[in-house]
Amino acid sequence: MAEVVVREARPEDDATVGEILVSGYLTRYAQKMPEVVLTERRKAELREVASKRREALVLVAELGGKVVGTVAVWRPGAPASEAWLPEACDLRHLAIDPVAQGRGLSQPLLDEAERRARGMGARYVCLHVRRGNEGVAKLYMERGYLRAPEGDLDLPEVLLDAYYLPLR
Repeated sequence: MAEVVVREARPEDDATVGEILVSGYLTRYAQKMPEVVLTERRKAELREVASKRREALVLVAELGGKVVGTVAVWRPGAPASEAWLPEACDLRHLAIDPVAQGRGLSQPLLDEAERRARGMGARYVCLHVRRGNEGVAKLYMERGYLRAPEGDLDLPEVLLDAYYLPLR
């Protein structure tokens, strides 16, 4: 396998990152959670990468010079952060292009996201996983993330389980 390069997303990556988010969610949820429906509004939100780059650190993974994965990190205290712990970064939107899934590409993305969170002075990384998505929850727990029911989000359109990783 070619070397994976993780870097900050640039404006020219926005369309590709948006499509990876949409296709990654559609493919994975269709396989594992067929009851999940991705609304047109949610697809549009996922594709709005330029505005996300203004409020969060968006990372991409390149394989052979092609963007094949992404993750976003909101700084501690960022207005749009969903982190419930003080001094915590909020990690969201981990997605791998369906054609590149199964190659361990989430590992370098998460390694870099967690490294950057430490560099932002965070004590924790917080994240949410759609309730019932046990495969994704397992991925994070194997990295040392801990379940935190006090951070759960029960929204009208989705139920999210909270996890956090202590950084220090």
